[in-house]
Amino acid sequence: MSASETASYGRGAGVLSVGIGLTGLVTFAYFSVASYALGDVAYKRIVVLWSVMFVIMSVIYRPVEQLLSRTIADRRARGLGHGHPLRFPAALQLGLAGLFAAVAVGLHGPLRDGLFDGSEALYRVLVVGVLCYAASYFARGWLAGHERFGLYGGLVLLESCTRFCFALAVLIGLAQGQSAVALGIAAAPLISLLVVPLALRRRVARPGSAPRGEGPSGHQARFAGSVLAIMLAEQTLLNAPVLTVAAIAEDAALAGFVFNVLLIVRAPLQLFQSIQTSLLPHLARLHATDGHGDFAAAIRVTAAAIAGFAGFVTLGLLALGPLVMDVLFDDDFAYPRGALVLVAAGMGMHLVAGTLNQAALARGHAALAAASWLGVAALFLGWLLVPVIDDQLLRVAVGYCGAATALAGLLVAVYRRAPWSASSIAA
Repeated sequence: MSASETASYGRGAGVLSVGIGLTGLVTFAYFSVASYALGDVAYKRIVVLWSVMFVIMSVIYRPVEQLLSRTIADRRARGLGHGHPLRFPAALQLGLAGLFAAVAVGLHGPLRDGLFDGSEALYRVLVVGVLCYAASYFARGWLAGHERFGLYGGLVLLESCTRFCFALAVLIGLAQGQSAVALGIAAAPLISLLVVPLALRRRVARPGSAPRGEGPSGHQARFAGSVLAIMLAEQTLLNAPVLTVAAIAEDAALAGFVFNVLLIVRAPLQLFQSIQTSLLPHLARLHATDGHGDFAAAIRVTAAAIAGFAGFVTLGLLALGPLVMDVLFDDDFAYPRGALVLVAAGMGMHLVAGTLNQAALARGHAALAAASWLGVAALFLGWLLVPVIDDQLLRVAVGYCGAATALAGLLVAVYRRAPWSASSIAA
């Protein structure tokens, strides 16, 4: 890989890091403002809406985003700069969105009454929001594959700022109630698509169907299926604690409390999404051009950055965690220092696992990565449902830290032992 290409990647990743870093802060602010604008029970419903929506979106849309990112980057590295095969990813995205719509309509009553305490408005936000995000995630994959990281960062930042404005409007009295706060979740992906015309005006190559003889292959379908399993497992780690507590806890507001603690994970994950988003096409390009040394160096540098960041967050929470959480969120719960530190340590291992996951995807080992994620997620879910520890928050913290550590260990084994595959999904 040339020095100019390395510098270009570094600049793009830096711009994306700033955009998504700000996105993480604004997302944190959205929930902080919402907790002050709403009562505990109404805030819990917003938390459940967000959790359910992002489980669904990550599972059904991230596979297409990753497929586009990896495929386009791989093809560009091989000199196939034109005619990227968009037909299969587009059909898959539309099919998954249609499947969700059919299931959501069929389960209208149970979703509305079981998740949102009978709120028709929240049910509609869930359906409309998930459908709107189909276009957003497709655009993200196309932008990442072409390494248009500035526009990618702009898209997600605009999305989070839009969402925040709705919560702020309720806090200062321009709007009222949980429905107004929730509406921002559905409006955000639509507004964020305003960056797409900028990308199309300056696109690198005209997107179209695959050249003759390069139709959708089994590689693409298997890759998308493996990423779907990975996303389902990751969302289990992030959202199963909130949903299980919401279902079994006697205190209805406890789910919001657990969600607030897990924001320690969500905000950094959103920040490091910038690194992971830029890392996959970068690693795919290195893999396509046999850049083994640069590939390993990229993993080492990323892991070192994560270790430093996670160590800083863990020490900060050890010193000031309960005080900071009490200031940020308007609730009656006391935030235990030990649980916050455990979650922070687990966050670091989660980020390492995410980095190694991108390496596995770039090298064609998506199935091995998926097996690791699914096994850990199943064990974590079992831990949450069996009352080994009576304190539900402590149970979540211990289980999450243990699951993230086990996952990182499994993906290290995949990285070290799996052969350097010459296969490609660049059909």
